Amino acid sequence: MKNIEDIVDRSGMILTKDVLEQGFSKFQLYSFIEKNKFQRVAHGIYVSPDAWEDENYILSLRCPQGVLSHDEALYFHGLAEREPMRKTITVYTGYGAAALIKDGIKVFTVKKELISLGKIDVKTAQGHTVPMYDKERTICDLIRSKSWFEIQDFQYAVKTYVKQNDKDLNKLMEYAKAFHVDKKIREYMEVLL
Repeated sequence: MKNIEDIVDRSGMILTKDVLEQGFSKFQLYSFIEKNKFQRVAHGIYVSPDAWEDENYILSLRCPQGVLSHDEALYFHGLAEREPMRKTITVYTGYGAAALIKDGIKVFTVKKELISLGKIDVKTAQGHTVPMYDKERTICDLIRSKSWFEIQDFQYAVKTYVKQNDKDLNKLMEYAKAFHVDKKIREYMEVLL
């Protein structure tokens, strides 16, 4: 690789770590960034001025221990009628999330041993892979965090999930037991199924 331009991904993003791994110096990177008017969007993450910013990918880079969840996962899985107003991520209890909260990101916490339950990799519209919770975990999170949601959004998500052909009720109940919401979920399912 001869030029820093070759490291810029197809969405117009460049990461400091990728540039340094290719043997370029920070001085060369900063010269490139200044010359090409790239914008710093987070520590070590720069985007081209004409790029569509992949906010979910940037969030996953900023918080590699986190998993996109709640509003973000509901929307991705077709369980929400509108795109979320704020980015939403789940981290393990004790993770330092102050900078994320300061930047307006809604942060939920779980015990460290539950952070990976239901975690899958999904593709963003720009083609990046990000961690997100599957539908069943998302429904459990919805039930656990009911007070965070408007009643019509809550009802839409649960009713839409029940109507979907690819739902996995066994997995849903397995997750529900891990989060101690199995009784609540059973009540909702009995009414809606």
